[in-house]
Amino acid sequence: MKYMLLIYSNAESWASLSPEQRDGLAEAHEALSRELTEQGLLVSAAGLADPITTRTVQVRDDTTTTTDGPYAEAKEHLAGFYLVECDDIDQAIGYAARMPDAEYVAVEVRPVMDMSGLEM
Repeated sequence: MKYMLLIYSNAESWASLSPEQRDGLAEAHEALSRELTEQGLLVSAAGLADPITTRTVQVRDDTTTTTDGPYAEAKEHLAGFYLVECDDIDQAIGYAARMPDAEYVAVEVRPVMDMSGLEM
């Protein structure tokens, strides 16, 4: 089963990190990505651009509107993700707990729905 490991961050937690902590965070992600790749579990992973570049799109009564920034008014923002193929949610949770971001804000684990049977 595929799971999204959604990495959350916020400006305050990032600003509070020392350069050494930031380097450690990057090194931990590199090591985890390498391990997941070697085990054949990593489907995809990426960091996301700063939330200031986000656009939220809504369609109401056939009218499309676009607003700057994420939809939710929250301090936390989605900073990146890993898409992994795991045996079960407990295995996915184990990898999420190893992400350094879990120590600073949060990592959300969400099963990915299999939509391959849908006719398009």
